[in-house]
Order: sequence, then C-alpha cells, then structure tokens
Amino acid sequence: MVTRELQRRWDSLHQPGLPPGEIIRGQEAQPHSRPHMAYLDTLDADEKSRCGGFPVLENFVLTAAHCNGRKITVSLGAHNIKQKLNMKRQKLPCDPNIDHVSQLAKRAKFNTWVGTIALPRAKEIVKPGTLCSVAGWGRTSPESESTPTKLQEVDVVVMKDAKCLRKRNGTYQYYKSSTMMYVGDPKMNENYAKGDSGGPLVCEKTAQAVYTRVSTFIPWIQETMRRLQP
Repeated sequence: MVTRELQRRWDSLHQPGLPPGEIIRGQEAQPHSRPHMAYLDTLDADEKSRCGGFPVLENFVLTAAHCNGRKITVSLGAHNIKQKLNMKRQKLPCDPNIDHVSQLAKRAKFNTWVGTIALPRAKEIVKPGTLCSVAGWGRTSPESESTPTKLQEVDVVVMKDAKCLRKRNGTYQYYKSSTMMYVGDPKMNENYAKGDSGGPLVCEKTAQAVYTRVSTFIPWIQETMRRLQP
C-alpha cells in the first residue's frame, strides 16, 4: 500500500515549479465522453478541496491517497460540476477512512453517462512513447487560482524512466520506477496537477496510473475491494 507520506512526495513530482494539479494547454472534453471520470468534493476541518477519481466497481472509486477528509462526496456522470443534478449525474457519499479506494455508501448505476474503465494487468508496463491522456477539473493555468467548471483534458506521452532518474535532486529524488510513472510532453510543460489528483492516466482505454503505477498495486486493490464487499 502506498503511504500518505509517499503520496505527498509524489504529488510534488508531476511538474517541477508548479503546484500539483493543473492541466496546462488542455481543452474542454467532449461532454460525457469520459463516463469513467469521478469528481470528489472533500471536506477536512474547514478546508474544502477537489479531486478526480474513477469507479472500478459500482461501489468503489479509485483515487489518490491524499484525497481524503471527514466528508467525501463523489459525483459521477458530471461534465459541468456547477450544473444541478440531472438524469446523467449521480451524487453519492462515501467512506472517508480508506486510502486510495473510496467505498460508496450505495452502488452507482452504470449507464451511458456513468461507467468504469479497465484496470491494467498486474505489473503491466506501458512503453515509453505511448500517447495517453488525463482529465480533470483542476486549474488550467499556473498563474490563476480559478478552476474550470467543465471537464478538461490533455494528451501526454509516457517518458523513459531514465529521463526522470537523471533528475535525482529536488522534487525528483523520490521517484521509483516500479511504483511510479513519468509522463508529460517533451516539448511543452503540459501535465496534470492540483484538482486533477486521483484521476486516471488513460492509455489505450486502460487506467494505467494515477501517476502512481496502478498495475503494481492491482493485488492490493482487488484484496481491498474483496474485503470491503458486504
């Protein structure tokens, strides 16, 4: 299991010099083109935050370990998070006490607008150069504190581990290739960060990472869901 401390360290790795979570030079996603996307509203003490995630079963949503709080509400089937609830959108409370895997208070209803996405095989490796994508409702500019109301997306490329390992100082010193993935655009500073934390890195219709390499933790994810099933 990934510890909170490791997750906090990893959160700082996505883009040097920028807070974790922005989609830079991204674009608005086609409405409801990503039925696997979940929007998490978290409340801890008096502090509110937002995260991404994705359902892996009708009653489990996978997200980042730091996306926690004493109250968590998951919205499924959302595109514009400011719109009132409608037939496409489901809003469900969940158990706030489990890292990474959030158990919904009741089962979601999978349909055209709400669905899951395939998990990778255990220890599956994505080749460098693979084009992937990430989406979320986080900030779209490092200069602005405002966040979009509509789902944004951006394409990224899986990089060679060696490229990150060469930067073993500063924010890259905690990089571990067996449990992490290094992605971005080699020509631009496009990446995901604050507010998109927990959303899946999608490669060939598979949720390969939350920038923590999901395939490494498949046995733990499966065991956690099995243990928590009623």
